[in-house]
Formats: sequence, structure tokens, C-alpha cells
Amino acid sequence: MNRIVVPLALLLFLPLFGLAAPFLFPGGDLSATGTLSHLWNFVLGGYISSTLVLILGVGVGVFILGVGNAWIVASYDFPGKRVFEWALILPLAVPTYVMAYLFVDLLQFSGPIQSALRTLLGMDSLWFFPDPRSMSGAIWSFSFCLFPYVYLITRTAFLERSGRLIEASETLGYSPLQGFVKLVLPMARPAIFAGMALALMEVLADFGAVSYFGIQTFATGIFKAWLSFGDRVAAVQLALGLLSFVLLIFFIEQSSRSKLRYASSSQSRPLAKPLHGRAAIFAFAFCGGTLLCGFLLPAFALLQLLFKQGLNIDIRYLDWLSNSLLVSILTALISVVLAVFFAYSVRMNSRLSWVNRLLGFGYALPGAVLAIGILSFLEFFHLAWWMSVSMLVLVYAYLVRFLSSSLQSVEAGLSRITPSMDGSAALLGLSRMQILKRVHIPLLKRSLITAGLFVFVDVMKELPATLLLRPFNFDTLAVAAYQLAADERLAELALPSLTIVLVGLFPVFLLSRVIAKS
Repeated sequence: MNRIVVPLALLLFLPLFGLAAPFLFPGGDLSATGTLSHLWNFVLGGYISSTLVLILGVGVGVFILGVGNAWIVASYDFPGKRVFEWALILPLAVPTYVMAYLFVDLLQFSGPIQSALRTLLGMDSLWFFPDPRSMSGAIWSFSFCLFPYVYLITRTAFLERSGRLIEASETLGYSPLQGFVKLVLPMARPAIFAGMALALMEVLADFGAVSYFGIQTFATGIFKAWLSFGDRVAAVQLALGLLSFVLLIFFIEQSSRSKLRYASSSQSRPLAKPLHGRAAIFAFAFCGGTLLCGFLLPAFALLQLLFKQGLNIDIRYLDWLSNSLLVSILTALISVVLAVFFAYSVRMNSRLSWVNRLLGFGYALPGAVLAIGILSFLEFFHLAWWMSVSMLVLVYAYLVRFLSSSLQSVEAGLSRITPSMDGSAALLGLSRMQILKRVHIPLLKRSLITAGLFVFVDVMKELPATLLLRPFNFDTLAVAAYQLAADERLAELALPSLTIVLVGLFPVFLLSRVIAKS
């Protein structure tokens, strides 16, 4: 088993070789292509500035929403708290590109909000109303869609802080707000950075939302270089530029996670302080407004679009659904098998633990970067025709990107099985494979189901890799929703988008049950 672990893990890193492949060609250097020179002279600066503005804006947005809601829910008792504890993670079920379509549909000139305001104010146009399809609209949309990453991790950090921190700050003469800013917030800083890093990596990996908003980022530049200009080397260069952003955030996130243990010096859980009057109203309004903008309004918009469409279901919907289910189920099953193989191998030989840490890097690869690496690798060996006739290349890309989420779930399950059980089974004459089959697998059923479910949902929502690597006439729900939105056929995208959201609710409900029990 150990002889297979390293080669199999390296097989999942072929896309990185594909990113280096263009430099193996004669003249494949940084200045070899006219497309890259054109991009450098005219648009590359715009890509960099737009990407920086977007991640800075979203960073501020997810910080305010995530930390604010986490602090209110963890520290205070007010009407509706029990619902907000788990309901505030519901926006995770809405893909960013779907949120973008619904956000613009709600706030555009012909949308229900502007129409109602014009009727109420008796005006033909609202000159003061901001343009939803803009950078500010994208920041708003991303923030409400991704803040649960910060909320989940930060809420845990707040719950695990010492129960005497606020009391100690009050004895020093600080108000509750001053105690939060000067004492609690610095101690939760690693958790906050970790959640923000996860959210910002999602922003960098996104293509559907930024292209719909008309924002020129590295992700949209990669697609233009490959599909519009047909220049592989330029696409690879832009992919490497995007990868550098991701690596920086990835290392910040890893560093923050390694410091999470310093967020608290006591295991005592604080008692929530009851709120009354204006304070209770403010807490309810803040959490309720966040939930309204992050999930309830998008859900309302989806249902409204579905009502507009009526019973006229696109005849291609069943094909989109079957294709999505096929690749999602296949990827989930393979990922669970591989996760068990890698996790059990590390359990048997701790010297291989670096392999699992290496595989975790795959989740940090944006879909566009991953797809360009695979395409470049296939072209280097003249195997690009595989992509057009088989979906195995697409499944491989999903495995590279999402295996880490499955692996983490299986590793968590194995950690709850004491080594003494392995020793007892070995004394009874069972081999390693028999121990895995007869002892570990039955005890891992819940972890395996959870691992497969998370991968299944991630594959259903993945857009950039699917757009570049899918075979001919193989559209998924995500691709169909993107193409319909690009054609401004918003009513027709309601059903595929709603299907993706409903599927995404399954892991959210699992998380909500865990939060409710905590």
C-alpha cells in the first residue's frame, strides 16, 4: 500500500506540471507571445487593480458581517437567537454566481425593489439608486454570500474564549464595546484571518459572478486568453499570476490556523448576556438584515423567477440534471475511496503525513488555474482530444480540487478510533486490509457519508473548471445557469439555479445540526 501512496498523490499534481509545460517549449518564456505583450501593455494593470479592489472590498464586507454576527450570537441572548445561530450559515448554499444573477435581478431598473420605490415615490427613475452591475455590487454580493466562512470559525473562537474576559475588561473601566475591540477581537484574530482567507480564496477562484458583473480580473483574463485569443502560454502566465495571489492567502490562512490554539486560555464557556429594549432590537435587526440579504431575498428572487417561467420547463433541464448528477456522484464515490486510502495509509505509517498535507493544497487551486494546467499538460503530450470525448478529464479535475474536503472528513473520523482497537484486531489475526474492512469502515459510515456529500455539492456548484474541461454537448446545471444569465434569460435560469441551491442545503443542514447541539 505504501508504495502506491506517493505515486498516486503525485498523479494529482500533474496540473502543476502543466503550468510549467509551456516553458519546456523552445521560446516559451515570459515575453514569447504577442498576446501576453498586449495584455501586459493594455489590460494586465486593470486585472491586478480590479482583483485587489475586489478582495479588499470583500475582505472588509465579510469581516463586518462575519465578526459582527458571530459576536452578537455568541455573546448575547435576544429574541430569535436560536434561529440565527444556524440560519446565518444558509448563504453558503447559494453559489456566488447565482447570488450575482439574483442580486442584479432584484436591484436593476425593472426589478421589484426599484419598481416598488418608483411607485411609492411617484418618480419615473431613481437617479440616486446605485448601479447593481458594478464593482460595489460585486463586493456587496460576494460579502453576503461568503461571510459564513468568517462567521463559523469566529463564532467558535468567541465561544471558546475565557468567560471572564469581558468582566476583566469592565473592572479596568472599559465599556463592553471597548473590551471587545481591545481584548476579545485581538485574541480571535487568527480565527478571523482564517475565515477571511477562505472567503477571499473563493473570490479569486470565481469566474461566473465577476464576468456577469463585467469586472476584469485574472479569472476572466484567463478565459479570454485561452478561448478568445487561443494563446495557451498567455493563459498559463495569467494563471500563474492568479496562483500567486492564492498562494499568499493560502499561507496566511495556514499560519492563522496554526495559531488558533492561542485564541483562548480557558475552556469555560461564557454565559450569554440578555439584551433588552433598543439593544435587543439592534441585535435582531443586524442578524435579521444579514439573513434577509444573504438568503431570504435570493430565495424569494429564485421563486419569483420560477413563477414567471411557469410550467414551461426547458427540455434540456433533464440532461443538465443527469449530467450534473453523473459527474457529482462519480467524483464523490472516487474521492471517498481515495480519502480512505490516503488517510488509512497515513494512520499505518505516520511518515507519510506530508502526503495528506500536500493533497490539501488542491482545494486552494482556483478552477480556472486547475483547468489551464490540465489543458496545458494534455496539449504537451498531444492528448487534448481526450477532453472532447470523455468526461474522465473533468472528473480528474474535480478530484484534484475537492479531494481535500473529503480527506479532512475521513481523517476526523479515523482520529476518533483509538489505536488500541487496531492492536486488538491485529492480535486476533486480522491483516491491515481486514482491519480496515471489518473495523474502520463500519465505524466510519457517518464520516464517509459526510465526505461524499460535501464533494457532491462542491462538484454540483463548480463552474470555471467545468466550462473549460467539459466534453462537447455536456452541460451541467452550473454551466446552463451561467449561459442563460449571459444571454439575459434570467427567468429560465431559475430552475437550474434553484436545484443547485436545494442540493447545497444538505451540508448546510448538517452544519446547522452540529451548531444546534453545541
